[in-house]
Amino acid sequence: MKALFIGGTGTISSAITRQLLDKGCELYLLNRGTRNQALPPGVNIIQADINDEEQVAKLIEDLAFDVVADFIAFQPAQLERDYRLFKDKTKQFMFISSASAYQTPLSDYRITEGTPLSNPYWEYSRNKIACEEYLMTQYRDHGFPITIVRPSHTYDERSIPLGVHGSKGSWQVAKRMLENKPVIIHGDGTSLWTMTHNSDFAKGFIGLMGNIHAIGESVHITSDESVTWNQIYQIIADTLGVKLNAVHVSSAFLDASSSEDYRGGLLGDKANTVVFDNAKLKRLVPEFVATTRLDQGIRQTVQHILAHPELQTEDQEFDAWCDNVVAALDDALLKIKQ
Repeated sequence: MKALFIGGTGTISSAITRQLLDKGCELYLLNRGTRNQALPPGVNIIQADINDEEQVAKLIEDLAFDVVADFIAFQPAQLERDYRLFKDKTKQFMFISSASAYQTPLSDYRITEGTPLSNPYWEYSRNKIACEEYLMTQYRDHGFPITIVRPSHTYDERSIPLGVHGSKGSWQVAKRMLENKPVIIHGDGTSLWTMTHNSDFAKGFIGLMGNIHAIGESVHITSDESVTWNQIYQIIADTLGVKLNAVHVSSAFLDASSSEDYRGGLLGDKANTVVFDNAKLKRLVPEFVATTRLDQGIRQTVQHILAHPELQTEDQEFDAWCDNVVAALDDALLKIKQ
């Protein structure tokens, strides 16, 4: 198989890249080269900015692919560009959308690919929906061979998967745990959530590549495991060997008191219970099974980050905000009790 990835070094795509190379795929990555130093040998690099359409067109002029996958498209205009570039150069075009595009709030917590797409809380999700609609139009009207993939919360060894963190990543939450400081969990922590290790996601994605039954289809790829946010944070604390000092805070309050986009990231996503039905994926890729249990995956991630200080990015602004939120709640309790 000959494939081109636009991107190829992110949380999701890096695992696919590694597994494809192990399978002997002729793989090309088109990116700006800022994170290629960690790539395994055997990758063909096309170094360019995908937004420079004229340059990219020249670089791929003599190339054609079995699969082209765009991991970094977020706006319909970017898909319009991809269509112009690849409409005659690939047998399958794969777009990475998002499971946050599904109906929010859900009318049924069990999510299938037939669940409506609607998210009034998060512009990111609405843009992904618009991207999907554009691609489906190209498939129906022009036969453009598309496959839409919807990941949910996918993680790797470089970042601890969490619900509430700052713009600099998740390390500050782990640091608060290590310092026995209060850690914020949105809501009451009992809603169900699904996290998928990127190595498991890669299995499903690769099974869809070159799959004639995936053309014109939308498929989500997630683990079958559902856990509560309380369990997730407890797993992290247990791995760090500390007692969890949890403070539960309304998602709406967190959104109102922060400059982070918690309206989208929480109210439009993580605050809602989600349980994914992966029957369609397993029908298309019968061998798919997610084998990394969440406690095992988080343990690997935490241990990797502890062993790599360069991944321990501190976020003092987020840390101070957490302290302020906890203090505000304590003050409110005191006033009520007076």
